[in-house]
Amino acid sequence: MNSQVSIIIPTKKINDSLRQETLPAILNQSYKNFEIILLPDKKTKEKFPQTKIIATYPRTGPADKRDLGVKKAKGEILAFLDDDSYPAKNWLKQAVKIFQESQIIVGVAGPALTPPTNNLRQKASGYVWSTWLGSGGAGNYRCALAPRREVDDYPTVNLLVRKKDFLSVGGFDSHFWPGEDTKLCLDLTKKLKKKIVYHPGVVVYHHRREVFGPHLKQISRYAIHRGHFARVLPETSFRLGYLLPSLFVLGLILGFFLSLAHPVFQLIYLGALGTYLAVLLFTATQVYCQEKNLSLALLIIPSIFITHLVYGTLFIKGFFSTELKR
Repeated sequence: MNSQVSIIIPTKKINDSLRQETLPAILNQSYKNFEIILLPDKKTKEKFPQTKIIATYPRTGPADKRDLGVKKAKGEILAFLDDDSYPAKNWLKQAVKIFQESQIIVGVAGPALTPPTNNLRQKASGYVWSTWLGSGGAGNYRCALAPRREVDDYPTVNLLVRKKDFLSVGGFDSHFWPGEDTKLCLDLTKKLKKKIVYHPGVVVYHHRREVFGPHLKQISRYAIHRGHFARVLPETSFRLGYLLPSLFVLGLILGFFLSLAHPVFQLIYLGALGTYLAVLLFTATQVYCQEKNLSLALLIIPSIFITHLVYGTLFIKGFFSTELKR
């Protein structure tokens, strides 16, 4: 079975990352039966092999763009990428092979790794995502190589779905961004009772936001939406891993005041902080052993700590939000 794959990439405009990395990497795939659908805001005179370019104005949201791309897609399998990512050579070959195992497999996903060309601050962001302490509830397998498993929530930076199943659940819910992928995966796995398989061989490289500003801006969006989802879509979002940063923030504040009230509380508070610091230093040591870069290892310490503070605080805000802005 040589299924055609439609690779759908929403973007604001055709950028250098698409020209120099994403499209060349796709065109160099070992699996050749695919089409590319680019969805910029406005029309362009640029042309690329095996590529449809569809202007989407006034459809500016990523979910809207992807839904429009699906309507124009000829493939039996839909492959979603971001415009700042690029796939490994066997990305499609490995993914299609997994789909062929069973019709019960509705989706295939894989790790979004940090490109080796990223700078120091980008790599620090990447390690926030790919380490156990940094990634928390999201699971570090999303941004690191890990054993094959079933998942029920996965981002569209590296997600492939059968078109017929995508259409049967109504596609993306454009009210959510980020988070339309969470809602889609929930519908595919719970409504259809089918499986999404994560496989470490389905590799994509994804450029990171630099710490601290761009990284925290991205984290802020994710935290607010995940907090809201924890209340309205608890099946996949009300999980301990997502709650831990908020519990950490509350513990820092309440623990401080309790420590002033009694020496026992002070001892517990200092012990908890010491344990967190020890795990943080252990994580930085792991990064140093892997990268042999002391500056990067040291940068990991404030990057993870501040990420936990920002995510934990805004998760609470999202949980109590009655609605979310697109």
